[in-house]
Amino acid sequence: MSDPTPSSATLSVLRDRFGHEALFPLQARVVAQIMKGGDALVVMPTGSGKSLCFQLPALAMPGPGTTVVFSPLIALMEDQVAALCKKGIKAQYINSTLRRSERETRYAQLADGAYDLIYATPERMDKPEFLEALDAMPGGVRLLAIDEAHCITKWGHDFRPAYQRVGEFRKRLGCPPTLALTATATPEVRTDIRRTLGLTEESLPLFASGIDRPNLSLEVRNCWDDDEKLEQIRNITLSLPGTGIVYFSLIKQLDHFASRIRELDLPIQLALYNGKLSPGEKKRVYNRFIDAVPEERLLLLATNAFGMGVDKSDIRFIIHAQLPGSVEAYYQEVGRAGRDGEPSLCALLYCQDDLAIQQQFVDWLNPSKKLYEEATRVLETWPHGEFTVDDVRPLIIARDRGDRRAEAALTTLVSLGVVKQSNSPDHYRFVRPLRPGEISERELEKKRELDLRRLLDMVQLAKSEDLRRDIKAYFQLDD
Repeated sequence: MSDPTPSSATLSVLRDRFGHEALFPLQARVVAQIMKGGDALVVMPTGSGKSLCFQLPALAMPGPGTTVVFSPLIALMEDQVAALCKKGIKAQYINSTLRRSERETRYAQLADGAYDLIYATPERMDKPEFLEALDAMPGGVRLLAIDEAHCITKWGHDFRPAYQRVGEFRKRLGCPPTLALTATATPEVRTDIRRTLGLTEESLPLFASGIDRPNLSLEVRNCWDDDEKLEQIRNITLSLPGTGIVYFSLIKQLDHFASRIRELDLPIQLALYNGKLSPGEKKRVYNRFIDAVPEERLLLLATNAFGMGVDKSDIRFIIHAQLPGSVEAYYQEVGRAGRDGEPSLCALLYCQDDLAIQQQFVDWLNPSKKLYEEATRVLETWPHGEFTVDDVRPLIIARDRGDRRAEAALTTLVSLGVVKQSNSPDHYRFVRPLRPGEISERELEKKRELDLRRLLDMVQLAKSEDLRRDIKAYFQLDD
C-alpha cells in the first residue's frame, strides 16, 4: 500500500495558501489518493472539511490545468469562491444568475487558463460555450470534483437530473482524477454514484469518516399537538444561546408557528425562509442568518428549501417541528449544527399525526403515468416558448392545494430530455414528446415503494432508543 501521507510540497501549499498546519487523517488519505492520480468517493459529515479535499490538490497538482467543481448549490459556490479569492486563489463560478455578458467574459477567461478552480452547476455540461472553453484551456481539466454527489441518483432525496450525465462528461474530458463528495450516502446510493460515473468499487474507493458527531446531542421529544411543540420550541430557544433553525414540512405550518411565536414576545429575532420567497428575499434572509452573531439570538423558521450548503459554524440548535421524509434528510439537516465543535442540540419533535403529511408528499413526488402524459401534452402545446413550473402547474393539476406533482413530473421529464432548462433561472423549454414505453409503470411503482420505505425508516428512527447507533446502521459506515 502506498504512503497515505501527502508530500511535503502539498503540505507546504496547505500551509502557505490555506493557513493550515496539518490535515485530518481522512483528508490526508483522500488528498494523497488524488495527488497520485486516483479517484475517490468521499462520505464525510457536514462541516468536516470535504471541500479542502479538492481545493488543496487543485493548487498542489503539478503543471497547468484547471479543477472543475460541479455543485447544485448556487449560494454555496458563490460563498466558496469568495472565500478562495480572499486567500488570493484564482477561483470563479459560472451559473444562471450571471448576465450573458458576464458569462461570456468568464468563458473567455476560463479558456485562457485564468482560473485554478471553476465552479459550475451541473447544467453547464449542456452548454457548448462551456465545453469549448474547457477544450481550449491550457492543460485541460486536471481534476473533476462532484459536490453533493448523492444528487446523482434518482433514488436519492435530492435528485438533480443533470448529474445523470456526469459520467459521459467525465469520459469527454479524458477521465481526469475524479472526486465525488457527499455527507449522506447509503450503500445503494454509493453504488449508483459509481454506476453513473462508470467506475467500480475498486476504481472509486470509499473514504468515509463515519457519521458520529460527538458534540451533537440527538434527541426525540414526543409531542401530542402544536401546543406541546410550541412549548418545546420556546424552552429550547430560551435555554440555549446563539442562532438556531426550526424546520417545518409545510409553509402553512411555518407561518402558523411564526404567528404563535411572535405572540410569546420572546427576547429573540425571528426570520422566515421557504421556497416561495423571491430570489432576492431568499438571499436577504440567508445573509442575515449567516451573518448573525450569537448575541442577536436569531431564530430561523424554515422549510427544507433552506438546504444544502448552509455555511455557518455556530448554529447551536436544530429543531425538527415536523417529521422529515427520510433519514438522509434528517441527518443532513442536523449536520448543520455545531460545526465549530461546540455542544449543540438537535431535537426532533415527534407527533404521530405528522406522518400523514409525509405520506402526502410521497403521493405528490410519485405522479402516475397518466399525469406524465398529460404534462407532456401541456408542455408540447405551450404557446409562449419558455415556461416556469408556476406557469403550467394549473394546467397539469386542476386543484392545487400545495400539490407538488407538477414539480416532480418536470424533474423526471428533464432527466429524460423531454424538457431542458434554459439560461434563465427556473425556466424550461419543451424539446420532444415522450417515446413509447419511456415512462414505465413498474419503475414508477418501484420509486414509490422506495420513498415509502425511506419514510418508514425515518419513523423507526424517531422511535429509536439509540439514535446514533441506528443512524450508523442505516448508512453502514464505520467510524
